[in-house]
Amino acid sequence: MRIEWLGHACFLITSSDGTRILTDPYDPSVGYRDMNVEADVVTVSHDHFDHNYVKGVGGSPEVVEGPGRRTAKGIEFLGVGTFHDTSGGAQRGRNTVFVFEVDGLKVCHLGDLGHVLTEEQVREIGEVDVLLIPVGGTFTIGPQEAWRVVEQLKPKVVIPMHFKTPAVGLPIAPVDDFISGRPNVKRVGASEVEITKEALPAETEVWVLEPSRG
Repeated sequence: MRIEWLGHACFLITSSDGTRILTDPYDPSVGYRDMNVEADVVTVSHDHFDHNYVKGVGGSPEVVEGPGRRTAKGIEFLGVGTFHDTSGGAQRGRNTVFVFEVDGLKVCHLGDLGHVLTEEQVREIGEVDVLLIPVGGTFTIGPQEAWRVVEQLKPKVVIPMHFKTPAVGLPIAPVDDFISGRPNVKRVGASEVEITKEALPAETEVWVLEPSRG
């Protein structure tokens, strides 16, 4: 499985058979360059401009959104209902966490999660190999809450997203606020990584990617 971080909460995940899954496509007004990408499946965690720009994706993808189970291009997607804030959605509405398996690896994309998970949500999400987690705060969980979610889900690989970069003008924190003083952090120095089940680390590692559209 190859994971490319385009920027913000948008990842292109490509399976060994070439199936392309794109998460939370963003409107270029966020600050990152045009995605200029084709996909077979697009997941949308919630209906905000920086996460639902499906019209900017080529390839006539199937769109997966909302809680529940759905199969697209032979892959089962589990949508777990959560909120975009700490007040039950009263401020920013609902958010869907997506869990799916690619090449034997369980991937969890948290979207714009705005709170620490409940025990029921942790059970529903289940075992996670690769966790794509927002860490910038303001509109999502911040660095401290993000670490609590990491402790809840115990993934093998954590890839932070939705944080401040030079391309983004949003009032969110940089990734340094999340990784400072933490062990097992790797700055990959690239926008994409290859991951296999056999090569997963024994203990949780944080892999910081560079946005390919930055």
